[in-house]
Amino acid sequence: MHTPKVSSAHLGKLFRIFLWLGITSFGGPVAHLGYFREAFVVRRRWLGESDFADLVALCQFLPGPASSQVGFAIGLRRGGLPGALVAWCAFTLPSAVALVLFAAGASTLGGELGQALLHGLKLVAVAVVAHAVWGMAGKLCPDLIRAAIALIALCLALLLGGAAGQLGAILMGAGIGLWRCRPVPMLASAHPLIPSRRWNLPALIVFLVLLLLLPLMAASGGGAVIAVMAAFYRVGALVFGGGHVVLPLLEAAVVEPGWVTQSVFVTGYGMAQAVPGPLFTFAAYLGAAMAPGTHGWLLAALATVMIFLPGMLLLIGVLPYWERLRASASAQRLIQGTNAAVVGILAAALYDPIWQSAIVAPLDIVLAALGFGLLTRWHWPAWRVVVLLVAAAVGIGLVG
Repeated sequence: MHTPKVSSAHLGKLFRIFLWLGITSFGGPVAHLGYFREAFVVRRRWLGESDFADLVALCQFLPGPASSQVGFAIGLRRGGLPGALVAWCAFTLPSAVALVLFAAGASTLGGELGQALLHGLKLVAVAVVAHAVWGMAGKLCPDLIRAAIALIALCLALLLGGAAGQLGAILMGAGIGLWRCRPVPMLASAHPLIPSRRWNLPALIVFLVLLLLLPLMAASGGGAVIAVMAAFYRVGALVFGGGHVVLPLLEAAVVEPGWVTQSVFVTGYGMAQAVPGPLFTFAAYLGAAMAPGTHGWLLAALATVMIFLPGMLLLIGVLPYWERLRASASAQRLIQGTNAAVVGILAAALYDPIWQSAIVAPLDIVLAALGFGLLTRWHWPAWRVVVLLVAAAVGIGLVG
C-alpha cells in the first residue's frame, strides 16, 4: 500500500469524520462496523466492499478492539501512520472523556437516589453481558467441540479465578482448537491488502518487548504507574473477540489487586453501555476511578493508551502477511478454539462479579431479564436499555 502524502488539511478532515463517528456510533462493535461501512464504503467510496470485508476479517482474527482496529486501518490507508493515530484519537476521545467525567462525579452520588441510579447501572451490566454471552455462544460455539471448550473455560475461570484462570482457559482453548477444530476454507481476496512493510517489523518487536518487559519491571518494583501500564497492556494483548470479552480480563487486572472495588467496577461497566464509541474506553473510567483529580485524568489517559496499543501494533505488524495467514489451517483452528474459550470466560464473569454484585433481590432478576429480552428479542440499542433500567431502579428506590 502506498503511504499517501499527508497534509494538515487532510488530517483535519480525517479527525472531523472520525470524531463524528465517535460521537454518534452507539450500539457496540458490530454496530460500529455498520457505521464505518456506510461512511467509507457507501458514502465516500474510500474502500471497496471486498477491501472492507478483508479489514474486518483481519481485525476479528487479531486480539484487540475490532471496530477501533478497522478505523485505525482506514486511517492508515488514507494518511499513513499520522492518519491512523488521528483516526484512533478522534473515534476514542468522546467516550473516554464522558466516562472520565462520570468517574469523577460518581463518588458524589450519595443518598438513596444516587444508590438507586448506581444499582440500575449494575442491572444494565447483567443484561448486556448475558446478551453478549448468548450471541457469542451461537456464533463461536456452533458444534460440540467448541461448546466443550467453552464449558471447560467456564470451569477453569471460576475454579482458578483471576488472571491465571483466564490465561489458562485461553491456552486450553488454543490447544484443543489446534488439535480438534476443523478449519473453514477461506477464499483468496480479489483485492488483497498489501500495505507498506516499513513499520511492520518494528511494530511486532515493540509489541513483544512491551509484553515481556512491562510485567518484569512491575514485579521488580517499578512503581504504581508501571504496574498500571503492564496490567492494561496485558489485557489489550489477550482480548480475543473484542468488545465485552474485555470485562473479565479487566476485572482480574484492577479488582484483584485492590485498585478499584467490585461495586465501582460493575457500575462503570454499566455506564459504558450508555456512551457511544469503543467499549475499550472503559479503561479510561477505571484509570480515573483509581485516583482523584489530576492524577485520575493522567491514569485514565495512560490506561486508555495501553489497552489499545497492543492491538494497533499487531495490526501494523500483521497486515502485510494477512493473505498468507488467512489461508493457514493451523491459524484458523487456533482462533476457533480461542474464540470458544473466551465465551466461557465471559460466562464466568457474568456470574462473578456481575450477577453477584447486581442481583440482591427477586425484583432485580425481573429487571435484568427484561433488559435481556429487550436486547435479544426486540433488538433495542444498549443505551435505551440503560435509560429504562436506571429509571426503573430509581423509581423503585424512591417508592421503597
